[in-house]
Amino acid sequence: MRVFITGGAGFIGSHLATRLIRDGHQVSVLDDLSTGSMANIAHLRDEPGFEYRIGSTRDLPLVTEMVDLADVTVHLAAAVGVRLIVERPIHTIETNVGGTETVLAAASKKNRPVLLASSSEVYGNSTKFPFKEDDDLVLGPTTHSRWAYACSKALDEWLGFAYMRERGVPVTICRFFNTVGPGQTGRYGMVLPNFVRQALIGAPITVYGSGEQTRCFGHVADVVEALVRLMQTEAARGQVFNVGNDEEVSILELAERVRRAAGSSSPIRLVPYEEAYAAGFEDMMRRGPDVSKLFTTIGFRPTIKLDEIIEDVMNHERSRQGRE
Repeated sequence: MRVFITGGAGFIGSHLATRLIRDGHQVSVLDDLSTGSMANIAHLRDEPGFEYRIGSTRDLPLVTEMVDLADVTVHLAAAVGVRLIVERPIHTIETNVGGTETVLAAASKKNRPVLLASSSEVYGNSTKFPFKEDDDLVLGPTTHSRWAYACSKALDEWLGFAYMRERGVPVTICRFFNTVGPGQTGRYGMVLPNFVRQALIGAPITVYGSGEQTRCFGHVADVVEALVRLMQTEAARGQVFNVGNDEEVSILELAERVRRAAGSSSPIRLVPYEEAYAAGFEDMMRRGPDVSKLFTTIGFRPTIKLDEIIEDVMNHERSRQGRE
């Protein structure tokens, strides 16, 4: 199988590319390196069947060329990280919506299947828990740039289904819930790698808000397994899937578990949202997926528990700090 991955030098994209090459598939990746890194795919550069291009998903001729040569496209390229989203809402909307439309337009020329990455953010302020794929979406006001990302990813989904209905593009939507694992950077506000780094160097572990908000963290290996199965399952086309783990934890408890696993004496410091981001920043108190649809469609359930995820991220960070 020939797979084209946008955002292929990013965290999830590089793990997916590695898995596919290991399984004997041909992989091409496109990344503008705005948040991805060549270091993430350096180990693949000499592998048979792997190629990469540096460029934008908004470059229609380039994207069309790469989509045409692939059996399936996995569109992962997007603006990432809460801080970037709050500070650069124009970039967020243009990158997400513009890039997705370009990929779908290219796929429509030969009806190539597309696996389209979305986000748990689209559920917004919904209080119905756990989140199911057919739940209503409850977004905050347009005056808060916090919701620009959620809105852009929801629009990506609508675009995907519009291209499927009008132009026959086979589309599968994946809503990611806090994917974590070795190699993820905390540069863009990702909570677990930041906690681990802080604990290992003895710095204060910074928890935004009260710490009572809960999240579910899925290991990137589980996420990649789900993606590989979904891209090979025709019955998944035209559907939306939550992709993540359903083990819920408060952010304060996560900080405590990281500190304990590291044997660290780091204090845990609560930082008000207004200090971390901007006045009026909103966050949802609970965010967790119902992942039963994954099992009924592709026979998959996440297998890696949170303590193992923490250990994996910590071992990687220890190794990185040792190299530096």
